[in-house]
Formats: sequence, structure tokens, C-alpha cells
Amino acid sequence: MKIYSSYKEFQSTNNSVLTLGTFDGVHIGHQSILKKVIDSTDKNKYESVVLTFFPHPRMVLEKDHNIKLLDTITEKAKKLEVLGIQHLIIQEFTKEFSNLSAEEFVRDVLVEHLHVKKIIIGYDHRFGKNRSADIHDLINYSNIYKFDVEQITAQEINEVSISSTKIRKALLEGDILTANKYLDSAFCLTGTVVKGKQLGRTIGFPTANLVLAEDYKLIPKRGSYIVSTIINGKEVRGMMNIGINPTINSNNNQTLEVHLIDYQGDLYDQTITIKFLDYLRDEKKFDSIEALKQQLQTDYQTAKNYILC
Repeated sequence: MKIYSSYKEFQSTNNSVLTLGTFDGVHIGHQSILKKVIDSTDKNKYESVVLTFFPHPRMVLEKDHNIKLLDTITEKAKKLEVLGIQHLIIQEFTKEFSNLSAEEFVRDVLVEHLHVKKIIIGYDHRFGKNRSADIHDLINYSNIYKFDVEQITAQEINEVSISSTKIRKALLEGDILTANKYLDSAFCLTGTVVKGKQLGRTIGFPTANLVLAEDYKLIPKRGSYIVSTIINGKEVRGMMNIGINPTINSNNNQTLEVHLIDYQGDLYDQTITIKFLDYLRDEKKFDSIEALKQQLQTDYQTAKNYILC
């Protein structure tokens, strides 16, 4: 898959089948739409293109910096590539870009630069300056600029919306199994291992402290999880805690810590990916360090013996 940071960089001269949107999570609802795009390439007569935007338009137009997304741009790109999309355009969303009129967007972006032959889009999609145009306008432009429009049905759009809502709700409630079901894969966090207070070592459970590069990434509910950690392409089972470690920590700073089972090695400054498999328990303050150690030993055995469905 080829990735472009602007529609102006798109280089293919072939006609394209295109869809556009945020596709956050690339979940099962999104996958049904993306399959339509791939199937519409007519045995490679056309090329499949996804046009997405970053930052999220609400971050720019509404200055809403509290948006939390299921995927980073890198994670989204990997999922789209696995599905078979040939071209991904990550268009920087700016106020200048948002001021393109509907016809300018269709003529200059979709037709002139992206050579669209067919666009697959939701019936409720709006575009152009102030989101002034809708599917009816797009169909009118398609007659002028000679491309086809396929509407995604209300039912399919509703399924996408329901899936996104259920995934976010599930993650914020610690319901990893439901989130993974709708994602059709394990929810992941990727970050860099940094040096922490090393308190875990003092009780026999050393942890790798993770720092995320992207502050817009959604973090699941506080608590303990069964996870699989990808280190240099290999997976290592473990357990992860998201929270403030109230039993041994005096501040309220949230940390992301993973204890790896049967692993030896220095992970400082390495980038690792955490795959969430299941929820263990809520975070709590124990009456003593000994009580915490006993609970961690129970968690350890549960994580070690966990069998993937």
C-alpha cells in the first residue's frame, strides 16, 4: 500500500474507486464498506483509494482536543493495508482545506488529482465549506465530471456508528472481549518503555513503564488486564495495570505498566505494542503490601494460564 501525506502527492494515473472518512478503529462496520471499494476495482481495472483526514476535523474546527481515537494513524494504515487497500491519503485537515467549496473539492481533489471513477459514500455524508453539500450535490457533480456514486445504506451507516460507540463504551468499561469482537482484532497500545520508580521490583513484579507518543489515543478503563506484548516481532504474555497504583504510590499520576511472564531483557527506550486480551480486575488499594503481592500472584497465574478463544 502506498501512503501519501496530501492528495497533491497522489501519483497513480489510473482511475480510482474511492471512499473517505475517519475510519477510526477500522472495525467490522468499516470493513464492510472497504470491501465494497476493493470489490469495485473490477479485477484491478481501477485502484482502491482511501482518503482520510488528520488531525480530526473537530480538533481543528471546534478546537476539541479531548477527542480520543481508537487508532493512531500508523495503526490505521496497517489495518487498511492488511485489508488490501492500494492507496491511503492522509490529508492534513486545516482551516484552509475546510474552506474548499463543494465543487472545488470534487473537481480539484477527487477528479483532477485522485482520478475518481467511482466514489462509495454514506447517504448522510456532508462535504465542502461549512459542510454545505450532501449526497444529492455529489450525484449532480458526478454527472458533470463523469464518475459513479454508490450510496452506503442507512442500515450500514447505522452499523458503523453502533460499532464505534460500542467499542469506545466497552473499552471505557474494561469490556475487552466486546471491544475486540467489534474491532475484529485485539485493541492495542504502542509506546516507548521509560524508567519508572521501579517499585514493582521491590515486590517481585518488575514492570515496563509505557509512554504513548500520541495523546489522542484512547486508554481503556483503569484496572488490570491480561495482555500479549509484541517485542521485536515476538509475543510475550503478561499482565498490565492502568492506574495510579494506590497501594504503593503517593501521587495520582496515571501510569501504564506491563509485567512480562517468563521474559528477561532490557526494554528501556524500546517501542513495544500491548495487545489487550481480557480484563482481570478493577484497581484497588490493598491493606498491605503483602495483600497486594498475593493478588498479583493470583493475577500472574490467571494471565499465564489464559487460553485464547
